[in-house]
Amino acid sequence: MTPAFAVVGHPNKGKSSIVSTLARDDSVAISARSGTTTSADTFEISIQNSQYLLIDTPGFQRPRKVLAWLQSQPVNADMRAHRINEFLQDASCQSLYPDEHALLSAIMQGAAILYVVDASRPYSADYEAEMEILRWSGQPSMALINPIESTKYIENWQQALVQFFRIVRVFNAVKADLDQHIHLLEAFAQLHLPWADQLNKIIAAFREQLVQQKIKSSEIAAQLIEDLCQYQIQQKVLDKGQAEKLQPLLSQRYYKWMRAREISAHDQLQLVYRHHNLKREQSALTLEDDLFDTQKWFAWGLNKSQLTRVAAIAGAGAGGAIDLALAGHSFLLGAMGGAVVGSTAAWFSGDKLASLKLKGLPLGGYEARQGPITNKNFPYVVMARFIFIYRALERRNHAQRDQLKMVDQQISALLEQLQSEQRRKLYKAFDRLSRKKMVNDLPEILLPLFDLEFQESADAKGD
Repeated sequence: MTPAFAVVGHPNKGKSSIVSTLARDDSVAISARSGTTTSADTFEISIQNSQYLLIDTPGFQRPRKVLAWLQSQPVNADMRAHRINEFLQDASCQSLYPDEHALLSAIMQGAAILYVVDASRPYSADYEAEMEILRWSGQPSMALINPIESTKYIENWQQALVQFFRIVRVFNAVKADLDQHIHLLEAFAQLHLPWADQLNKIIAAFREQLVQQKIKSSEIAAQLIEDLCQYQIQQKVLDKGQAEKLQPLLSQRYYKWMRAREISAHDQLQLVYRHHNLKREQSALTLEDDLFDTQKWFAWGLNKSQLTRVAAIAGAGAGGAIDLALAGHSFLLGAMGGAVVGSTAAWFSGDKLASLKLKGLPLGGYEARQGPITNKNFPYVVMARFIFIYRALERRNHAQRDQLKMVDQQISALLEQLQSEQRRKLYKAFDRLSRKKMVNDLPEILLPLFDLEFQESADAKGD
């Protein structure tokens, strides 16, 4: 039998939030209004070749009356489950107590019990009718203490719950991360030994899924950076005047595509982590010459002194001809010492974007062209914004329904955590991209960044 867990409890104690978190599905309805769940909804959690069921049930509405009905005939402990089945088969009970009928139906069909209470509300004897009914079912049971607003009454709840349930855990439905989810699955395995092997396979599959999601995220990031660094738009015209008139239209199309491409990549990342309905409040990728703020780029990328050091490392040993792109012009500088040339490129291009290019064509026509961006800082800016979204999604609880807001985070704080060889590879890769060169192993080069978190660094605060 597939492991199944019925999430039950008093109305408005976070049952649906717990289901959304454990199902890793943000489509589960959650509301502060009591009674949001009006029927038992089943969610199949499948991963690789294993699965388990989560059943979101209505809250108890008349537990004392239901318990009184059950106790209206004296029964021994070995007949209590049978008595609950009689309750389920009684048409009048189904009509009078539809919520209790729905939740007990799921349990008596073989589901283990996850009983949810709110730690921010005091324990009272009113809950004992619910817990006694659940105990009559004879099904494996666990209690989850959900601190919706505070942890004030956790100790009181723990003392009461251990008298009714084999396992009692504190589990914040809105803040719990995936590790806590896995720990709860491990506790599930203790509830019912026949399910242990299946649940342990699911736990192993979840851990493998984390690895694959990280790899997929790196691939999305690599494609995004390559696309943004290489994109350009051009239009052939008859004369220079037409080209100049066409510039605003090309610029508008260029910036619109660049922004849309970044948003599309972040949308892809959101789906990798199964946040289908999450709303993002995302600042636009700043690109226009007239609105371009270098200091804003430094808030995401590298400041001038960092950019100079990075360019020196990337350029050292490169030798040969170095294409130094500057304000839309291209100069070929010979082998003058890779470190010196790379350093100079960073200083000159750090404050400028590649502007509109007007190029005479062999046949006497003109071509208006916008892009590609050759600013050495650009790949770092794009990567920093992507990693911010990644970190937020990777650890975000699926019961959270607030907007995700993008906040400035300088990537140099991440780079400092990399090993020196990892940094060197990244610097060289981004240097090649800024010079419109391909990087075949970019996903592998970026992958170490996905193990890191943004952190404050003195170097990240200014020049």
